[in-house]
Amino acid sequence: MSNLTEQQQIDSHRPRILRLYNLYRVILGFGLTLLTNAVLRDGLLELSNPAIYEKASWIYLFINVLIALLLHRGRRDLHVFLVTLVDIGLLGVIFFAAGGVGSGFGNLLIIPVAIGNILLHGRIGLLLPALASIGLIYLTFFLSLTHPYVGQSYLQVGVLGCIYFAVALFVQRFSRRLYLSESLAQQQAASLASLEQLNQLIIQRMRTGIIVVGPDNRIITGNEASAQMLARPIQAGPALDKLVPELDQRLQQWRRNPSTRSTSFHSHSGSAEILANFKPLGGSGDKTILIFLDDNTQVAQQAQQLKLASLGRLTASIAHEIRNPLGAISHAAQLLNESDQLCKQDVRLTEIIQQHSQRMNRVIETVLELSRRRPSEPQLVDLALWTSSFLTDFRAANPPTDIIECEIEKEGILTRIDPNQMTQVLNNLCQNALRYSGSAGSERTIYLKLYEDGISQLPTLEVIDYGPGVADEHVGHIFEPFYTTEASGTGLGLYISRELSESNQARLEYEAATPTGSCMRITFAHPKRLV
Repeated sequence: MSNLTEQQQIDSHRPRILRLYNLYRVILGFGLTLLTNAVLRDGLLELSNPAIYEKASWIYLFINVLIALLLHRGRRDLHVFLVTLVDIGLLGVIFFAAGGVGSGFGNLLIIPVAIGNILLHGRIGLLLPALASIGLIYLTFFLSLTHPYVGQSYLQVGVLGCIYFAVALFVQRFSRRLYLSESLAQQQAASLASLEQLNQLIIQRMRTGIIVVGPDNRIITGNEASAQMLARPIQAGPALDKLVPELDQRLQQWRRNPSTRSTSFHSHSGSAEILANFKPLGGSGDKTILIFLDDNTQVAQQAQQLKLASLGRLTASIAHEIRNPLGAISHAAQLLNESDQLCKQDVRLTEIIQQHSQRMNRVIETVLELSRRRPSEPQLVDLALWTSSFLTDFRAANPPTDIIECEIEKEGILTRIDPNQMTQVLNNLCQNALRYSGSAGSERTIYLKLYEDGISQLPTLEVIDYGPGVADEHVGHIFEPFYTTEASGTGLGLYISRELSESNQARLEYEAATPTGSCMRITFAHPKRLV
């Protein structure tokens, strides 16, 4: 430890040590003044000079009370040295008045020597025992002139002086070690506190959600990522089954069979798909569980990209084999339809052939377009401005009888998407909403609503129509490829819309509107999430 650090350690402890030292001197002063009473000291102490003892005792008490009131901090070494020197000098006078070394008052000088060497290291500290020893020797010599028996006490005075030096050296060495140990402990405590703060920062900044659950199934702590995934604050105390029942069910399944792989879940409607993993925090006997929460959206997105790539390779391999015969069939039906020898029934059959040929060709073109789709290029988008721009283009491209109403909660709702891909999704949803709201040419109204979800705080866009809605038996299949309830439909519109939404880490879901109609809800990702 450097001298500066050691001095800082001494300065930090100096006020407390001085307060104790002042209290000791005041108490000692009261004790010495009590012995000025002849009745109290009778049989306890034989004074060689009672008058000097009485004056010195009262002066000692008065000065120490004054020092305790005025000099309770002693910021400088000079202050400490002078106070200790005054203490040694007055105790030396009392030592002389009490009769020398035989009175035992020489032992009182050990305390100021020790305190001085705690606060004053080096040569200035060793000067105190030297002055105390010289003072006692001089006072003993002076006392021996009037009291011959004192001359036989020089050996005891010498031993007492050696004790002063031994105490000074021991206290300096011991206090130095204490300061070193304390400094090391403070450095280690600071390092541990810094490391703990760093660990907390890393845990809070992790994209993996972390929740610690105690043996009583109550939450101990959780990081910020877990709160964002579950769309609710994670605080110590609540039971897991009350806060997130879906997660509690998977925890109970894992406790019954740790080898079972947990299934993904949604904490609420419109939330991200979450995958939970569990691990005991301590040894086998510790029932505290560490829960890791991962957003399964990225995994699903990678699987989606692989699926699109496989679909593209498959489509490319069969497109030529299908489209050429299909084109020949369509052309032959068209030529046959131009013949004058066909009856009315045969003409109708050729029209059916052409109609279904065109439908198959649209399916192939749609699949080819999907397979050749470029990867998403996400960017930070203000959804309010993006929606307003879409509405302007959509209204211009549709007849005035098609009315589209819009409610935007506020400006500055941000997310990261590929605006071109999501424009295609929104256009498809709006066209579907218009189609189910009435026949072309009639007055049809749909409703768009942009807001931030109150639970998840995620940007949300709803497309609502006022049509008949989707029958319950069809709800579970509307996003399946090639599933359609219309004779002329391809069954790929909603499938492609969901695929593009997932490629942009958005979720497309259906919900029945009230009292009639359908609601297609797009829940966008948080703007800080990297797509």
